[in-house]
Amino acid sequence: MKKRILLLSVMLVVVLVATGCSTIDNPDYITAESTGFWSKYIVYPLSWLITTVAELFGNSYGLAIIIVTILIRLAILPLMIKQTRNSKAMQALQPEMQKLKEKYSSKDQKTQQQLQQETMQLFQTHKVNPLAGCFPLLVQMPILIGFYQAIIRTEGISKAGDFLWFDLGAPDPIYLLPIIAGLTTFLQQKIMMAGTPANPQMQMMLYIMPAMILIFAVNFPAALALYWVVGNIFMIVQTYFIKSPVVQNEKVKDGGAGGAKK
Repeated sequence: MKKRILLLSVMLVVVLVATGCSTIDNPDYITAESTGFWSKYIVYPLSWLITTVAELFGNSYGLAIIIVTILIRLAILPLMIKQTRNSKAMQALQPEMQKLKEKYSSKDQKTQQQLQQETMQLFQTHKVNPLAGCFPLLVQMPILIGFYQAIIRTEGISKAGDFLWFDLGAPDPIYLLPIIAGLTTFLQQKIMMAGTPANPQMQMMLYIMPAMILIFAVNFPAALALYWVVGNIFMIVQTYFIKSPVVQNEKVKDGGAGGAKK
């Protein structure tokens, strides 16, 4: 499960870099006349939404990016909740899965087939789908990448001018926004990993992802860094409230177990 999440995270970064580099170096501004399924039905509607919100707030594209980012995060919130719950269910089954691995430790084909059969039976008994955690991620990726491209390919954003202390169409001159983007990425991942067993690959991503976001944000238009910061802050709050009840329940159970031992 962790390997799948790690792989999807890497895939997401690769796609973001590829799409970002191509559109930043050669801006292909999105319009109602743009052709192709991706541009016409994914990127343009998101670009239109950003522009419409900006017009409602005095052509403030910076404020529009903040508002639309929050709206999109709210729209995919049910998927995130489902993903988190499935992840916790898989985590709860880890002790049982470990027992099965120890029981069928032999590497011969027959033993491994028995291991797979009993593992699937365990999933069915507890009504857990090992692939269910990946589905929400796969649904989210086109939306988030589409919004990412919409920011780059909306001509109004590149010409929007100043918002707060930076120009939306140019990199942050004092690097404050990229630093915040990197720090919030680290904090978001740290909170998501809380309560999960230590894993070298996940620990590596804990530091690699923030570093990559920092580097991208330093070189990309500040509009993208703003999007990352707002999205990260939303995810931090969201993850805290989703995982907090689970953590509290685990503490109560541990406390009860400790009291019983005494």
